[in-house]
Amino acid sequence: MTRTHTTLIATAMLTVLATSGLAEDSPIPKSGDTFTEYGMVEDWTIYADSGTKTCLVERVDDAGNVMQMGVTKDRDYAYVGIFTQADIDVQKEGAIAIAVDGAIFVGTSDGIKSGKLKDGYSGGYVLTNNPEMVTAIAEGYELVAFPERPVAFVIDLTGTKRAIEEARKCNAEIAG
Repeated sequence: MTRTHTTLIATAMLTVLATSGLAEDSPIPKSGDTFTEYGMVEDWTIYADSGTKTCLVERVDDAGNVMQMGVTKDRDYAYVGIFTQADIDVQKEGAIAIAVDGAIFVGTSDGIKSGKLKDGYSGGYVLTNNPEMVTAIAEGYELVAFPERPVAFVIDLTGTKRAIEEARKCNAEIAG
């Protein structure tokens, strides 16, 4: 599998906001950003983004679902992106949720469906400054994407704690 699916970050049109007070510009990396592989931790790939001077981690599971985690350019927020090739009926606006070992994190969607995403993926980002969500993902065992929908799917969180630690190291290095 090629690494081109990392452009999902840049082309994603669905942003899920788990908090308010965000800047008007999208805090998610842009299409012109250049991603280079920083390293690997278990099944997670760590990428450095020279455009935002941040790092992100990404994992593709056996079913082809993609999970991405990173921080915004200003480092005020963390984001988790969940993408699938399944038809999840992404709406222009609406509530969306993820569940980590039973803890639910909810946001509102603002975006469009799959046609704008590479390789037919659709999904979205949860943007948060809630350290409880980051801790839940780092220490959790499974994440259920879109738990309120019939197309919910489970993502194994094995290795997330080490991947997040490596991303923090990458972020410290790239920030200079």
